[in-house]
Amino acid sequence: MTPGISEALAPCVHCGFCLPACPTYLATGDESDSPRGRILLMRGLAAGEIDPRDAALNQHLDACLGCRGCEPVCPSGVAYGRGLERTRELLANARGLPPAARAVLAVFRRRAFWRPVLAVARWLRATGLPRRWAGTGRAGFLMGMLAASRMNGRNNEPTARPSGGRPVRPTVALFRGCVMDALFPHVHAATRRTLEANGYQVIEVAGQACCGALHDHAGGTSGARQLARANVAAFMTDTDYVAVNSAGCGAILKDYGHLLGTPEAAQFAGRVRDVTELLADAGPRPGGPLPLEVAYDAPCHLQHAQRVHEAPIAVLHAVEGLRVRMLPGADRCCGSAGIFSLVQPAMSHAVLADKIDELRAADPPPQVVATGNPGCVMQIGAGVLAAGLPIRVMHPVELLDEAYRAAGFY
Repeated sequence: MTPGISEALAPCVHCGFCLPACPTYLATGDESDSPRGRILLMRGLAAGEIDPRDAALNQHLDACLGCRGCEPVCPSGVAYGRGLERTRELLANARGLPPAARAVLAVFRRRAFWRPVLAVARWLRATGLPRRWAGTGRAGFLMGMLAASRMNGRNNEPTARPSGGRPVRPTVALFRGCVMDALFPHVHAATRRTLEANGYQVIEVAGQACCGALHDHAGGTSGARQLARANVAAFMTDTDYVAVNSAGCGAILKDYGHLLGTPEAAQFAGRVRDVTELLADAGPRPGGPLPLEVAYDAPCHLQHAQRVHEAPIAVLHAVEGLRVRMLPGADRCCGSAGIFSLVQPAMSHAVLADKIDELRAADPPPQVVATGNPGCVMQIGAGVLAAGLPIRVMHPVELLDEAYRAAGFY
């Protein structure tokens, strides 16, 4: 049996606790679309009993979101996510990546490719056309995702540094990534301001690359390692922490020690923190009033992979007047899952449908959905636009930033 796959999946005793935690199983009711069913398929593949080009095998494994929602509920401690990643690496080596996935990953492998592509996307967003064209069809949903990448309603950012902050705490290097840097610079700005308002010294680091999560999840492990090595080299600084505001990026950055297997990578991974972890450690400092109904939706790779649960809630509770709650299903995947929504749109939309139904039925209705991952912001945002719901989707630090602005900190 293939090493890595067998070790990760060996503890499974087929108890079935994972089934109700799996969004794709809930969407289809097919055992082969559940973690238990997929583990049987992965074991058969690793043992050489199933051909890697088997159509049914690929159908069910490609349809997995990789959300890892099965891991926290597993009494045996199965490392499903690690087993899935190594299985997809085996499949990619045997059959190659699907054309759509190969094209997307090729773009994000080099800054010279993704930077101009996302610059055009940002220009298109500024025209306002994506919001007008948002809809339920494939093209309309993509337009909705682009429109949803900025829903805070602000077209400019304050240039002044935060005033009245606490004494300087540890130094923090900001990880910028690719999609976050190109489509969510407003979240990076809010991250810097809120960290500085809580006493951190934030610095910029040159030479960064894409985190490699998209590649690793799709089976393109060599590309993920190339990007990881570039980031480890870039962040060989003496900063105390590396702050990341994308849950998907944070999960793989914290796993660089395993991905690369070097002391330098392990040292880097040990310094990585989600921005909400750093803010929660600092208090965070309370801000001004924002009387809003907010539904918090937990990104899979923050709650399941990084096991960060309380920090985002602490950040939101630092905002006076914010009424925060978690709707039913807030702990389940939205269907974004990196490039999943691009290569498996039907399953992606089927998983999202339950979340949109919960938002539609909520009483009182939320004015904002807060979630800490760009893919989740775009996926849920596209869903609410298509459904005609008057809801904004924002990163938690954007709300804290608004509260600090209201308090006159900058």
